[in-house]
Amino acid sequence: MSSGHQRPCRILWEHQTVDLFGDNGVEGALLVKKKGTPQEEIVRIKIDGFFLAIGHTPNSDVFSKYINTDEVGYIKTIPGTTKTNIPGVFAAGDVQDPHYRQAVTAAGSGCMAAIDAERYLSENQI
Repeated sequence: MSSGHQRPCRILWEHQTVDLFGDNGVEGALLVKKKGTPQEEIVRIKIDGFFLAIGHTPNSDVFSKYINTDEVGYIKTIPGTTKTNIPGVFAAGDVQDPHYRQAVTAAGSGCMAAIDAERYLSENQI
C-alpha cells in the first residue's frame, strides 16, 4: 500500500490530543503542547491516522460522543474485529480491552487494527 508520498514520522513529546478533524476520515488533530504551563500552546497537525494509547482507565471521553463505549468508558468493537460503530475507525489495546490490558496483548490488537484499516482502505479504494 503506497500513497506515492510519505510524511516523516516524529514523536510529539508533551502534547495532548484534544480533538480530531476531517471531512472524509481523520485528516488532522488539535493538540495542546505543555498543558498547564506558561509555555502552553495550541498546535494543529495534519495526520493520516490516529492511534490512542492509554493507561488502566480508558481515556476515551474525547471520543465518546462519536464512538460507542461501555459504562466504564472502553470503546466497543464489533466482536472478533477492531471495528467500531464508525466505518474506518478502529480501536485496539487498552482503550477497548477491559480484560487483558497488557502491552503484548495491545500490540497484537494494534496489529489487528492495522490489518482492518488496510482492508478498509483497499475495499474503499482510498
